[in-house]
Amino acid sequence: MTSTERKPTTDFVRQAIADDVAQGKHGGHVHTRFPPEPNGYLHVGHATAIALDFMAAEEFGGKCNLRFDDTNPTKEEVEFVESQMEDIRWLGFDWGDRLFFASDYFDQLYEYAKQLIREGKAYVEGLSAEEVREYRGTLTEPGRASPYRDRPIEENLMLFEAMKEGEFDDGAFVLRAKIDMESPNINMRDPTMYRIRKVDHYRTGDKWCIYPMYDYAHPVSDAIEGITHSLCSLEYEDHRPLYDWFLEELDLFRSRQIEFARFNLSHTVISKRWLLQLVEGGGVSGWDDPRMPTLRALRRRGYTPEAIREFCAKVGIGKTNTTTDMALLEHCIREDLNKRAFRRMAVLHPLKVVIENMPEGEIDYLDAGNNPEDPGAGTRKVAFSRTLYIERNDFMEDPPRKFYRLTVGREVRLRYGYFIKCHEVIKDESGEIVELRCTYDPETRGGSAPDGRKVRATLHWVSADTALDAEVRLYEHLFTEVNPRDVPEGADWQDSLNPDSLTTLVGCKVEPALKDASIGEGIQFERQGYFCVDTDSTEDKLVFNRTVPLRDTWARIQRQSKR
Repeated sequence: MTSTERKPTTDFVRQAIADDVAQGKHGGHVHTRFPPEPNGYLHVGHATAIALDFMAAEEFGGKCNLRFDDTNPTKEEVEFVESQMEDIRWLGFDWGDRLFFASDYFDQLYEYAKQLIREGKAYVEGLSAEEVREYRGTLTEPGRASPYRDRPIEENLMLFEAMKEGEFDDGAFVLRAKIDMESPNINMRDPTMYRIRKVDHYRTGDKWCIYPMYDYAHPVSDAIEGITHSLCSLEYEDHRPLYDWFLEELDLFRSRQIEFARFNLSHTVISKRWLLQLVEGGGVSGWDDPRMPTLRALRRRGYTPEAIREFCAKVGIGKTNTTTDMALLEHCIREDLNKRAFRRMAVLHPLKVVIENMPEGEIDYLDAGNNPEDPGAGTRKVAFSRTLYIERNDFMEDPPRKFYRLTVGREVRLRYGYFIKCHEVIKDESGEIVELRCTYDPETRGGSAPDGRKVRATLHWVSADTALDAEVRLYEHLFTEVNPRDVPEGADWQDSLNPDSLTTLVGCKVEPALKDASIGEGIQFERQGYFCVDTDSTEDKLVFNRTVPLRDTWARIQRQSKR
């Protein structure tokens, strides 16, 4: 992130960090971390956490680590590690030489676990998983002590070593911290620290067959790295006493855990479990389907890292879980692309127009601006010829009142070009309009008439002589419901999948300048919206994704809220 970019306003997390700095805690040093699990792809919810972790550290002159929480080998893959690093870099954040993995600390975590056993603060549990749940109690009833809670220390050490050496099957034993089975906080009722998993790890191979639980590995990893502020989502608030317990009992560096509200976005889901169901169930075409909230999907749809960072800044950090309207995210990308995207003309539903007084084979090249918001963007040439294409809905044979676009006998302006007037409508045998016969006024080159006459509509168009064929994909919300996860009991949350979330148009006509657009490049199709070149594009086939329409729903919402 450059120093000129807008930073989020002060929130309670930054205020807590500022208070620690002012009090000289940790010598006034700030060190954060972003700890993703390498078991899936990052989504826009992660982006808010990434921005907070990296930007808060930067704002206080500190550092931020990237540490993969790779303690569950059954779901983790190198592919996820690489894709997550790519996404974080794409967002504009850099961890420097501070790339770490929880698996880096497996030896230390094992030794610290033995330390707790030797101090009588951990024991090997022999109950089954079902029995452990039964003994743990409920939110209203205290738990009961396991019959193995007071195993002799030496027996615990021996069993834990045997677990490590692979002498027992999965689920035979676990290692539990010995805290308080009657605690009102169920997380403190002798939580599991290690479980047996005879699965190769993508980094450590078959060296280990026991793996630490997140609640144990996370605080110890933070302490090893000297993390001053461990920023977590609100779901970990009840885990904070356990976080502190491990650091205190092991007498390690005292990291401070601070929780903030979990991010939710309207008309989609951001739970990795639910996103996986969408992918595996065929609700979407994959993790990079442009309807998905994953960062790779947003990138494919044409979202920019600058727009997503601005979105994160506008959303801010709260203490209560809320749902942010998708319209705000769309507003941010629209504002960003308005400044940078080249303007181009594309006709998505072509209707042929023949300019009868334009000679056959003659082409008139007109000047067209690339971006009115950027004086340095320059101009391009667009071809005007005898045969053109306009949007089918820009013509009506029997128009209603206040329809100002083209109809028989009416004059309109062509963008960057001339005034044209329709004289005749050609239809096929079924009665469908297939061609318009028009004339143009050569005196109106550039879009104005010397005699001062005015027209009430300006249409976009492309020349049939130079136009390229393209496929255009129009995207809408993935779900029709604002909160698809909030469904009545017995209902399926996927019932509100939007059947119109993707419309594919073929035979679209675009101006030839789009041939040189690069994959992912943001472009404004005039009067249509913002689009980008899709990864499916080839030299022989142009494919465009609509990023957002031109209509700014968020701006309308804001205006209404001020009335």
